[in-house]
Amino acid sequence: MNAEPLPPFFVTVAVSRKDTAQAAVTEALSTLDLRETCFVLAFVPDRLRLDAVASALNTGTGGIPVFGCTTAGQITPLGYETEALLLIAFPREHFRCASMLIAPLKPLSMKSIAAAARAHASRFRCTAGWDRLALIFADGLSKQEDLLVSTLETALGDIPVFGGSAGDNLSFKETFVLHNGAFHTNAALLLLLETDLAFKGLGFDHFLPTEQQVVVTEALPEERLVLELNGAPAALEYARIVGCPVEDLCPQIFAENPMLVRQNMNYHVRAIHDAPGAHALSFMGAIDDGLILTLGRGKAIIETLEAGLNVRGARGEHPDFVLGFDCVLRKLEIEQKHLGQPVSQIFRQRRVIGFNTYGEQHCGVHVNQTFVGVAFFEPERRTLP
Repeated sequence: MNAEPLPPFFVTVAVSRKDTAQAAVTEALSTLDLRETCFVLAFVPDRLRLDAVASALNTGTGGIPVFGCTTAGQITPLGYETEALLLIAFPREHFRCASMLIAPLKPLSMKSIAAAARAHASRFRCTAGWDRLALIFADGLSKQEDLLVSTLETALGDIPVFGGSAGDNLSFKETFVLHNGAFHTNAALLLLLETDLAFKGLGFDHFLPTEQQVVVTEALPEERLVLELNGAPAALEYARIVGCPVEDLCPQIFAENPMLVRQNMNYHVRAIHDAPGAHALSFMGAIDDGLILTLGRGKAIIETLEAGLNVRGARGEHPDFVLGFDCVLRKLEIEQKHLGQPVSQIFRQRRVIGFNTYGEQHCGVHVNQTFVGVAFFEPERRTLP
């Protein structure tokens, strides 16, 4: 039997499953040494009162900045969870950060966001020998992530952008990002990080395109709502091609039968999360009239997860930790197939920590049913001349 891996060396992880916000924050913070902390990431379960979480974090951290969001589940050192408060402390010895709140997201001004992001990056003083990346946490119900992440990718130039959309444990009512001591909806949080740790971006799903294609013949793009596919009511046509009665459509069917969009020779998932009203389909990513969608079929999710997380550093070493943004629809499929325990074991072995999202941001694209992450490695030791 394999021994459990040691915890990460370059960040400190704290978890609490206490019933109240105050108790959960107090317990989690009690295991962190904040004296040398640059900032803390907080991934917050839907069950906790957000005003109480914010107040307890403000009081308990003594001025250390805390960033984060509400989630559709957490990836803790035990693997998948849904009720845990997860805190990750990043030390000043290896990290610097600068934050910017983007609000409102809707309506979204691409020009002003691009200008603000460029100015934000230019004010962030460079540290010799350190590298930069950006994290983006967005309101997962804003329906603005597609434009937002493409705008940031262009504005920030060679700074890679990774992130996830905030969730509310599949309630689909309201999601929040945490910045400057308060939770904000209709907003996004941009974090610029500098680190002396080496890092590599990750992004993978477990779907292959089939020969079954459909065309969006009527849509409400601003609502990510498809009314017709191939000239027929969208939900009826989707149910026909996946081979189930329309009344049986549910999150599990959507998770196992996603639609794919081809872009630059690659296929990205455009996940469906609901079939509201008169046989419409509500998507979790950008949609428009005339868009060609391809039905996806899944590969073995365990094997693709192991392969995707099998990333190595320049010296062949495993990551110290992986900051992961994993779509909640992947989690639904995994649980439906009774694979939660082996998946959690893989996360434990690979030191993955993060949260379940309502969408993921990677390479300038907002995607669904995808695992996106950043693998961090021990710094390369530079010898003095």
